[in-house]
Amino acid sequence: MPLLHVKDLSIILSTNDGPARAVRHLDFHLDAGETLGIVGESGCGKSMTALALMGLLPEMSRTEGQILLDGEDLLQKTEDEMCRVRGNRLAMIFQEPMTSLNPVHTIGHQIMEPLRLHLGLSESDARAETLRLLDRVGIPNPTARIDNYPHQLSGGQRQRVMIAIALSCKPDILIADEPTTALDVTIQDQILELIQTLVQEEGMALVLISHDLGVISENTDNILVMYGGAAVEIGQTERIFDDLVHPYTQGLFAAMPKLGRARNARLITIPGTVPDLIHMPTGCTFTDRCPLASDICRNTPPPVVEVKAGHMVACHHVQEARHRKTEELFS
Repeated sequence: MPLLHVKDLSIILSTNDGPARAVRHLDFHLDAGETLGIVGESGCGKSMTALALMGLLPEMSRTEGQILLDGEDLLQKTEDEMCRVRGNRLAMIFQEPMTSLNPVHTIGHQIMEPLRLHLGLSESDARAETLRLLDRVGIPNPTARIDNYPHQLSGGQRQRVMIAIALSCKPDILIADEPTTALDVTIQDQILELIQTLVQEEGMALVLISHDLGVISENTDNILVMYGGAAVEIGQTERIFDDLVHPYTQGLFAAMPKLGRARNARLITIPGTVPDLIHMPTGCTFTDRCPLASDICRNTPPPVVEVKAGHMVACHHVQEARHRKTEELFS
């Protein structure tokens, strides 16, 4: 049994214009110690999936399917039960630490809180463990910093505090949702290296959400490509990078800047825009932007095809996509 098994997950948001399917029939699993990257454009359902795992979806939302943690369905748990799961077995590093940290509490107080709630540590023991965590995530002079407020720290230091909070109770699964979005490139590399090191040392599973394919390739074992709330390709990261199949995955890779490209050369782009979640195509979610789209794509959801062992693709035109060069599809 996998540590985490997401089965046929759908997330429906209530809006003034009608129900919006933010996530559609999502399936994936995660074993202990495994790393999974979730990649896709903004609005494809990455963050909604993370919030569903944590039980933090908006009130005006409805879920279908199952999220099984060691066989227990998290979607069936009460809020009190989820409070015992969050921070203890599942922890999350959010995109923007300045809006995630409480501005009126010191960083020491915020790290100590899960230690006292979940582990039952005394105040003195929690403070000692907080100093250890601050040192472990690379905060200089933890004794002086522990009583600082978030606004007194740099962006990189705030993100390190978020990591310390997430790791404080040694969760089974760490979810990192665009953890380096607001950081410069140098600090970004430091934060990613820190997360990877800590995950390996603690034996945790990692779900890393990003739009940066370079970050995903260097930090994950497996990759899940999402578009329009649905999974379009999933498999081992190395295998997918070596054999791009789905036209959307090919488009994402084609849009990446490449060394050696002429200075005035235009980047390849995927034409069109992400579909409206309220008025999704009946068939494949990528239909309106796909150069291979046909009538069957518009009217029938694509089958999930195994192109290689563990490499799954949801597409009606797998063979044609595999034998066309990426540049040919989107030139």
